[in-house]
Amino acid sequence: MGENPAKNHYAQLNQGEENEMEIFGYKTHSCRKALCIAGYILSCGALLLLFYWKPEWDVWANCIRCSLEEADVVLLRTTDEFRIYSRKNVSWISVSALIKSRSDYPATAEEDSVFSKAIMKPSLQVKSIQVQKIRYVWNIYAKQFQKVGALEDHHTCSAIHAKFGSGLTCNEQNVRRVICGPNTIDVPVIPIWKLLIKEVLNPFYVFQLFSVCLWFAEDYMEYATAIIVMSLLSIFLTVYDLRQQSVKLHRLVESHNNIMVTVCRNKEGFQELESHHLVPGDMLVLKEGKTLLPCDAILISGQCIVNESMLTGESIPVTKTHLPQADNFKPWRMHCAEDYKKHILFCGTEVMQTKADDRGVVKAVVLRTGFSTAKGDLVRSILYPKPMNFKLYRDALRFLMCLIAFAAIGMIYTVCVFAINGEEAGEVVKKALDVITIAVPPALPAALTTGIIYTQRRLKKKGIFCISPQRINMCGQLNLICFDKTGTLTEDGLDLWGLLPSERNCFQDIHSFPSDRSLPWGPVFRAMVVCHSLIVWEGKIQGDPLDVKMFEATNWVIDDSSGHQIEGQGSTHATVVRPGPKASRAPVKGVIIIHQFPFSSALQRMSVIAQEIDGEQQVFTKGAPEIIAMLCRPETVPSNFESKLLLYTAKGFRVIGLACKSLQPGKQSTNLTREEVESDLTFLGLLIMENRLKRETRPVLEELSAARIRSVMVTGDNIQTAVTVAKNAGMISPTNRVILVEANKIPGSFSASVTWKPLEENKTEDYGSLEDDCQTERRIRLALGSGQYHFAMCGKSYQIVAQHFRPLLPKLLLNGTVFARMSPGQKSSLVEEFQKLDYFVGMCGDGANDCGALKVAHAGISLSEQEASVASPFTSRTSSIACVPELIREGRAALVTSFCMFKYMALYSTIQYLGVLLLYWQLNSFGNYQFLFQDLAITTVIGVTMSFTGAYPKLVPYRPPSQLISPPLLLSVVLNILFSLSMQIFGFVVVQEQPWYSKSDIHSACPSVNNHMENSSSVSSPGLHGMRDGADGQTDNGYKSYENTTVWLLSTINCLIVALVFSKGKPFRQPIYTNYMFILVLIGQLGICLFLVFADIDDLYSKMDLVCTPTTWRISMVIMLAVTLAVSFLVEEAVIENRPLWLLLKKTFRLSPQLGKTTRYPGGFGPRGTLPSLDKVCRGVVPSELTAQFGFHSWSLPVLFLGGAEENFGSISVLGTVCSPRLMLKHSCIATETQRIGQVGSHSKDSFHLLE
Repeated sequence: MGENPAKNHYAQLNQGEENEMEIFGYKTHSCRKALCIAGYILSCGALLLLFYWKPEWDVWANCIRCSLEEADVVLLRTTDEFRIYSRKNVSWISVSALIKSRSDYPATAEEDSVFSKAIMKPSLQVKSIQVQKIRYVWNIYAKQFQKVGALEDHHTCSAIHAKFGSGLTCNEQNVRRVICGPNTIDVPVIPIWKLLIKEVLNPFYVFQLFSVCLWFAEDYMEYATAIIVMSLLSIFLTVYDLRQQSVKLHRLVESHNNIMVTVCRNKEGFQELESHHLVPGDMLVLKEGKTLLPCDAILISGQCIVNESMLTGESIPVTKTHLPQADNFKPWRMHCAEDYKKHILFCGTEVMQTKADDRGVVKAVVLRTGFSTAKGDLVRSILYPKPMNFKLYRDALRFLMCLIAFAAIGMIYTVCVFAINGEEAGEVVKKALDVITIAVPPALPAALTTGIIYTQRRLKKKGIFCISPQRINMCGQLNLICFDKTGTLTEDGLDLWGLLPSERNCFQDIHSFPSDRSLPWGPVFRAMVVCHSLIVWEGKIQGDPLDVKMFEATNWVIDDSSGHQIEGQGSTHATVVRPGPKASRAPVKGVIIIHQFPFSSALQRMSVIAQEIDGEQQVFTKGAPEIIAMLCRPETVPSNFESKLLLYTAKGFRVIGLACKSLQPGKQSTNLTREEVESDLTFLGLLIMENRLKRETRPVLEELSAARIRSVMVTGDNIQTAVTVAKNAGMISPTNRVILVEANKIPGSFSASVTWKPLEENKTEDYGSLEDDCQTERRIRLALGSGQYHFAMCGKSYQIVAQHFRPLLPKLLLNGTVFARMSPGQKSSLVEEFQKLDYFVGMCGDGANDCGALKVAHAGISLSEQEASVASPFTSRTSSIACVPELIREGRAALVTSFCMFKYMALYSTIQYLGVLLLYWQLNSFGNYQFLFQDLAITTVIGVTMSFTGAYPKLVPYRPPSQLISPPLLLSVVLNILFSLSMQIFGFVVVQEQPWYSKSDIHSACPSVNNHMENSSSVSSPGLHGMRDGADGQTDNGYKSYENTTVWLLSTINCLIVALVFSKGKPFRQPIYTNYMFILVLIGQLGICLFLVFADIDDLYSKMDLVCTPTTWRISMVIMLAVTLAVSFLVEEAVIENRPLWLLLKKTFRLSPQLGKTTRYPGGFGPRGTLPSLDKVCRGVVPSELTAQFGFHSWSLPVLFLGGAEENFGSISVLGTVCSPRLMLKHSCIATETQRIGQVGSHSKDSFHLLE
């Protein structure tokens, strides 16, 4: 094709999106494919199974590399740290039947559409792939795969109205339907046989199959049968669970797939059809009454009230307005900025009410269909969850690899021993392979999940539901929790506290609620009556709690039943509010709400255009007071506005600003833009709402603080209100200073500046004078020196710092406690930034605008009772933050349980492995019933009951380790292996030194038994092969020996010892004696083992392949076990669990704080959290010479740079020590960094502070 295949072999799919992937082109090669088929046959399917596990190897073996344009197979790789591969075949879609002639071709779509660019000529075919339910087509001009099923983003507002306002033609619709596929979120119920095959082909079950086959070959029937039964039970339970989930998901989405809708066809009028025929660009007509939306659509005429609780958890009705007909060249999303969602009706949501405008019916253009919709995206996130990256699971795989390497050594030893002794080749192979099944316990993965399953059940009993069990262990590592404010830390409902009206540039007397004196009729009263988005639904007023409280205080009612004639606009369906029976007298019959500009998180305000019946039209606006004041004419804003606002926000009140203006008569209100409406307003006053703390908020935050788990507030509310609530809740100590970080862009340039102000309650300060600047610097420096400070910033400042002062952001986050006026996107971004600092972040919110942050956090906890909890890993039945410490407690317990189980399973397999290798030295081994007793009666029962131990009720101020490869844990495993090895070798060697020991006569130790056995059994050699005596048919299988009896009894009881030693209680789990089932099991097992040690029952000993030994030797074995227990327990308690000792060792050897050290940060970190990898944060910023001079590590230096320009540098305060500017400028890296970060240069007069 004249192109370099290597150049076009690779591309990126969904660039910049969450599901970004790399895509590689390959072409099937006949010879390679034939060789692979031969390999499948020769390997009896093993190669095919390997390719099933490793799809990239399959592609590399079967195909050759080529350009994506020529490819018939593509290899996809995720761009995250997991780099997961998947293989997809390229398919072809034919549209030739729909395009009869050349004249039809332009009608298929507009020229700039992906649909026209994907159709290849002259074959009229479209090349496509399907990845995670999304279809991509090959763009022949852009030479890349592009997503279909969505309207292109490049359309302008006017283009959407012009191109799609009258609908698609029938031919256009048909072509798009064939290319996009049906508009269905189709989650078929997976057949049981498919689930069964997928589960059976899991590497874990394949390994079990290998083990079972080997055991059957060795006549180890009983345990092999037991494993088969348990595995089948596990497989069937898993398949049943997956099937149930599949059925639930199918039922959740099937109702939206077949809805009758009305569409508008170009030149053909209205047409009814099933929703699965819809395509992007279709014109949807919304009728009155309840409607379930089958797709995402852009509203282009009229207005809708929608219930979005399915997607957001917000049961508050949401008002949707039509897309403006803006005549500019900006794409519609860019033009609408963050408010574009106010024009989108999302799939799966319910339209509760429609309001037509003067253009007639309510219309919407189909934006996305199928799995490209918002609901489809939610379903895909359930079908294809993002893999969790947790050190425990990575280390578990590494440890498994170590065990396999350990087994390989044992295999070599086994082959050498048996080959030297002239054993048959088949027997040698069986014994060598048997070592793998002993060293790598097949039950290990199952044992690790038991703790999580039991924890999930305990959480469910406490009203916490989990849809992602893998995250439970992560909860044990949480060291920072982000809390939403309203509805999370504070009560859901707001109480109306007072109204501070403003007239003629002055605040009037405050009107308190409730009050005997009714509010007088006037502009403020009119604003309270109409400036809301409330609706009447099923006889009840519904909407935002703030709006409900405000409207109910007026005693007016909503009449939402009829159309009204509005001058110059014809008849339209509008909301009318009228005085209620209890309302004070008003000079009007009612007020008509003509048009709404809904509340926007980005704009922090809402507006309405209203008209008194037979009166003039007016605009009413309410929102954040600072924003409202900026939109008002300056002469209408009281001069003491800021001090009054600070007075009430400092007391923790939520303050809302009100404003209004009159519209010019005869002007069409529907043609006005939001910018025109919300300008030159008259300030009306402040509405003051009281938002009380929940009863459990302060105790929970104090508990987290005592456990050194840091709490951060992330809210959309005013910063002063948020700081006050943080102080009342105990997030900020009364003695600590709060430093407000304000960042601003310099107009007309790419520069930005940062200022720092101590936030004072009930007090405003002027920062303009030089004296005030000096005082401010002195106060800030004093706060930083004492370490008692917290940063607070708003969403706008956070955004600017993140863009222009990137190296500064981590330092601010380390002591940032309050983040106010944060948009949903900024909340998610903040959580991700905390994660980059190696924090394990929990997010607790009510689900309304926290969905993004809940999904991004390590543990998202939704307090919403809505279906939107699907987006959050954890959901609490009660809307209380008391679930947070509960979840952390259970997470810590589950994590410790996982470690205990891992250590126990590793020790159990190693103990058995060492015992078998010792006996292999004499060509002996454990008998089948001996293996069965250890595997089934001991280990399986312990594995099931060890995890019953509950969480310790108190949160301690440190976390359990997060990784298996940690010095204490590894030392614990290694020492216990050495203890077991020592005891087994000691028993193995010493038994051979006993005077009664005989290698050939296994009855020499017990004369009475020997006399009894003389006539019933002949002596068998201690070889590995079974021998049958002809006298009376009794069998001696060759396992019986004094060494076998000694080693087996020691190793069996040793398994009980390590189970007891590893069953940790405090500080993360309840004491072990509270796990009654486990204690009873241990006592029962110990009793049986001691019975086997001291019993002289011939039939029992014969069955268990044991031989009689003198009582003194049996007592000696018990003493050996007692010594092992004492030593093991002492070492575990005195060394492994001795936290002060490990902290001392770290301090002595100056180990990195990354090893889990609880570090007290000099900058006021205190008990609020452990410091995560500060060396990573600050490395390269503070020069080593400077740190060496003052004797501090780089991670413990809070440095304050004072002065904006290079020539204005003040001094650096290092923990109270002041260095000269010359010393600082000597280190060019600091000076350069400051100049680059500050971007202020010599033009900056204001002081610029940079915390390093």
